[in-house]
Amino acid sequence: MSAVDFASFVDELASRSGAAILPFFRTAIASADKSRGGVFDPVTEADRAAETVMRRLIAQTFPGHGIVGEEFGNEREDSEFVWVLDPIDGTRAFISGVPTWGTLIGLTRNGTPCYGMMHQPFTRERFSGDGEAARWIGPSGERPLRTRACARLEDATLSSTSPRLFAGAEREAFERVENSVRLTRFGYDCYAYCMVAAGQMDVVIESGLKPYDIVALVPIVEGAGGIVTSWDGGSPASGGAVVASGDPRLHEQVLARLKG
Repeated sequence: MSAVDFASFVDELASRSGAAILPFFRTAIASADKSRGGVFDPVTEADRAAETVMRRLIAQTFPGHGIVGEEFGNEREDSEFVWVLDPIDGTRAFISGVPTWGTLIGLTRNGTPCYGMMHQPFTRERFSGDGEAARWIGPSGERPLRTRACARLEDATLSSTSPRLFAGAEREAFERVENSVRLTRFGYDCYAYCMVAAGQMDVVIESGLKPYDIVALVPIVEGAGGIVTSWDGGSPASGGAVVASGDPRLHEQVLARLKG
């Protein structure tokens, strides 16, 4: 089955998970801390409800597929097709009432991201891609996603979820890039990658990612004409330190600056 064939199923996953999440948004919902004494890492009942809905539908429709999820662990990771789910990427934004979170629904085939969607149910936006093309659907209609040309680091807009993602040598590497760009914006989680795909930002740099933080976003950015790799230029599918750029020429400069 091709990625195109999966598109309608992913739309159904997005609709059902969104319906599970929205009743909790901007309410007095309580959150638990998963950090075990480290940096605050919240999880809410909305996270759990949305992942439960998606897992149930996947198991019913594709019982042989694997699942990697943030809240309930992994199943059949060695399957040809594996769904990689983050019910709410940007839970800190969610519990703060800020609509820069999203549901990430990714699909890998033999370990390679082949389809992805970022669904923001509050703003009614869906960003999707298969690595060859990407599109946006929202309240005003539908359009293809295309990254913008940005050949020089000094003209670039950079984003990262937080400067606190980086420490030690990674912090120094990030600052080498940050000190060279035109503008830096923090705090947008998965939304920043979609803004790269939409041609509004130029590069996202992050570290400490899990597969469910990035797999869904790779086919969107790449489908829009961008590139996503690890800091050393390898596959980003396992997470870790990741760079997403709208222009391959810019990507080369960012990687070089990160290496020092």
